[in-house]
Amino acid sequence: MISLIEPTQLKNSLGDDGILFVRNDCIFDTMVKTPLLVASMIIVAALLPIQSSFSSPRDLDLIIYSDGTTHVSTEIDIDPFLTDYELNLFGSSIDNLVVVGDNGFLLDADVVDNTALIQTFGSSVITIEYDIHDLVSKQGRLWTFSLDSVSDFTLLLPKNSAIVGMTNLPINMELINEQNQLTLSSGSTEIDYFFSTNTIVNPIENTKNEKDYSLYVIISGIIIVILASIIIIIRNKQKNVKVINEVVTIQKNDVLDLETIFKLKPDLREDDKELVKFIFNNNGEALESELRKKFLQPRTTMWRAVKRLEREGVIEIEKKDLQNLVKLCKTMEENN
Repeated sequence: MISLIEPTQLKNSLGDDGILFVRNDCIFDTMVKTPLLVASMIIVAALLPIQSSFSSPRDLDLIIYSDGTTHVSTEIDIDPFLTDYELNLFGSSIDNLVVVGDNGFLLDADVVDNTALIQTFGSSVITIEYDIHDLVSKQGRLWTFSLDSVSDFTLLLPKNSAIVGMTNLPINMELINEQNQLTLSSGSTEIDYFFSTNTIVNPIENTKNEKDYSLYVIISGIIIVILASIIIIIRNKQKNVKVINEVVTIQKNDVLDLETIFKLKPDLREDDKELVKFIFNNNGEALESELRKKFLQPRTTMWRAVKRLEREGVIEIEKKDLQNLVKLCKTMEENN
């Protein structure tokens, strides 16, 4: 039986003089395709840094408050051609989320679990600030901060805090307004610290202060008795006038007095109380721009404070000539 299969590489490969010739069609194709493949790989490698340059954080700053709440502030470079940008947050218990584009306008953001979907409106740089309750835990008197970051970041600890444990050494450490600020590298970080509102007093100075305090108490007691007598006399004479003045003041301001507000809301932060005092003394209302000018705060910080007071039921926000008018509420409920 004669075989009909003929090897390709031997077909027509013998010359007239009996020399064997090898077919080089495959070698030629390989020589042509290999440079194209190498060029494609070079182009892809060149494009990778460009793609990774988008969605990269510029700065990441964290501030730990005395109650364990952590304020996160970061700037991120994003692709300006994206209509929506998805940001992974450091946890799911998020408050006071504020996103600002590079044009200075607030951007809309929807938070689902630990992800924020941001409408970029063509911004190439966005600034995100929010408060989170997932990064700090407490066991007894020991507080523990934990974070897994993809970039280097700074961390500002509360006043009167002492670090007792740390998983990695900081890049830099400095003291700012009696608060420790650490610059830490990317990766997993865990810091244990003690926090106390009490300050250490020198025993000698403390004894001297106690003696001075006793003298002050005696003098103050005498002054108080004299003032009390004078006040009683004046009150008896001006009782009716005072009642009329109180009615006029209430009708003019039409808001609760500061003592009542702070009694109903005892957990307000000190900086928030200063805002309330300013608004109260300004006939119970003020523009947000006036608050920023008074307290020298940036737009995002002041907006976060105003929204925090609104959630507490202390103030209400109205639009007036394309501006935010902040007004003290006439009534409010006591915190449970």
